[in-house]
Amino acid sequence: MYKKNCMKKILLVVMFLGMFAGITKAQTFTLKSNEIGGQGTKKQEFNGFGCDGTNSSPQLSWSNAPVGTKSFAITVYDPDAPTGSGFWHWVVFNIPANTTKLVSGAGSLDGKLLPADAVQSITDYGIKGFGGPCPPINDAPHRYIFTVFALKTDKLTVDANTSPAVVGFNLWSNTIEKASIIMYYERKK
Repeated sequence: MYKKNCMKKILLVVMFLGMFAGITKAQTFTLKSNEIGGQGTKKQEFNGFGCDGTNSSPQLSWSNAPVGTKSFAITVYDPDAPTGSGFWHWVVFNIPANTTKLVSGAGSLDGKLLPADAVQSITDYGIKGFGGPCPPINDAPHRYIFTVFALKTDKLTVDANTSPAVVGFNLWSNTIEKASIIMYYERKK
């Protein structure tokens, strides 16, 4: 009888701990898109530099931001660009902490579809806004890494004329957590 009661108590403790662990488990900070994640399309392709796409930033949404998030930033980076240092296609920061999505086209040069305090700084195209993919014709598919950063500051102390590298340094020193998705794109002749 004693053994049976001990086993019941142990089983109850294990069940309780299992339930408690399930309740306290944190969710993963996640970035999603209804438009990308796999292959990009002409809708995202840049319009210029020999490309003739629509140059529309994709819809993005994120969830489960970490505790302490005061703002967000988003970057798009191509590590496969033939530059020796990759290529920055979009840099936007000071996105308010209550924002969890951006609509398709939010990265337009006028930024009218972005939250009011968001700032788009210059890209490697030299523009302030989304600059879609434009890899060399017949090059292997390039990776376009879309990253959302959960930041521990309300605002970065940089402006719209700040280079992607300097914005990146500020992101690095203020990031709590980040989430990414990859889009691939290539142009064939």
